[in-house]
Amino acid sequence: MKKILVFIAVVLTTSIVLAQSIEVCKSCPISTLKEGIAQAKDFDTIIVKKGTYKEHNVIVNKPLTIIGKNYPVVDGESKGEIITIISDNVTVDGLFIINVGNSYTSDYAAIRVKNSKNFLIQNLVLEKLFFGIYIEKSRDGKVFHNKIIGDAVEEYNSGNGIQLWYSKNIQIEHNFIQHVRDGIYLEFSDFCTIKNNISSLNVRYGLHFMFSNDDVYQDNEFSDNGAGVAVMFSKRIKMYNNIFKENWGTASYGLLLKEINDAEIEGNTFSDNTIGINVEGTNRINYKHNNFQNNGWAVKVKGACYANIFTENNFLYNSFDIAYNSKVNDNQFDRNYWSGYTGYDLDKNGTGDVPYRPVKLFSYIVNRTPETIILLRSMFIDIIDFSEKVSPVFTPDNLLDNNPQMKKITW
Repeated sequence: MKKILVFIAVVLTTSIVLAQSIEVCKSCPISTLKEGIAQAKDFDTIIVKKGTYKEHNVIVNKPLTIIGKNYPVVDGESKGEIITIISDNVTVDGLFIINVGNSYTSDYAAIRVKNSKNFLIQNLVLEKLFFGIYIEKSRDGKVFHNKIIGDAVEEYNSGNGIQLWYSKNIQIEHNFIQHVRDGIYLEFSDFCTIKNNISSLNVRYGLHFMFSNDDVYQDNEFSDNGAGVAVMFSKRIKMYNNIFKENWGTASYGLLLKEINDAEIEGNTFSDNTIGINVEGTNRINYKHNNFQNNGWAVKVKGACYANIFTENNFLYNSFDIAYNSKVNDNQFDRNYWSGYTGYDLDKNGTGDVPYRPVKLFSYIVNRTPETIILLRSMFIDIIDFSEKVSPVFTPDNLLDNNPQMKKITW
């Protein structure tokens, strides 16, 4: 067995050493990308020189490195999918791909990776697209430093910027995505990392998870989308140091959590959203070191949420800090800073001596009768909120932060 492994390693090494470069240009013997792939041997490098190449349905069926010099344009002429990778060990780097075909029956993409592993898609510019980068039943790949600009207006006739379907261990980093349906979409995709991306001005979500587990997304910015991020029907998602801002609309939020369990939400900033986090059917989520600032609602809890812990977060100048639609509370709030806290600290230990009740009666009323929001700044509302604080009837009587902090928390 050992000898066989050594033999395979030697064969692979020899193949790579013998790999050659093939040039593609308008005046070269090989003038199209399809011809270059057909002529290439395993592990060759295809160098595509500057120019416009009107090609679609380009199949990469062998391990190759395809490098564009000075961003050559691959124009699909809106005829269908442009590049499809069906081999392991493929790199595509430095192309400008435009004019993907639109279809209501086929998810045409600028570049698709299908049943492949060990791939690298980087430094691409994708415009006039349906789907941008579509990764299907693939694993152990990287999607780095791509610029994806769509022209989506409505959900039904647009695709996603980067889509993962039944894939595993994919790294998506330093991509810039705008004007598509969902900036990044994962479905049945596990152990993926989404880091340092900017996803904004998208029709639906900046990032969207469905039935995906053990993923991490961190240091991303999601701004001015239909809604920031949706995490649905997933487990053990880690969400660190992201920015969710300016996601405004009647049904918009920075982050939607629906039917997820055992997640970590730490170090994030939720700023200027209609709702910072919209929560439904989530359990055992740790919220720590997050900033909720200038949102309509910082956190809106719709029900069936148990054993969640909010600790050492800053709630700063939100219209409503916490909204509940139930009198039952099984969640813990401790050592948070609340800008609306008016208690005192006689022993000067930095913790308020009086517990803080973050759920206001008026937020309960607005949940049931949205039109009453026009009374938000009236004196009448201050009176009913005060009466509910003194003697809770409609809001959970055990929803208290017993250790409210007197100063904004830094970490």
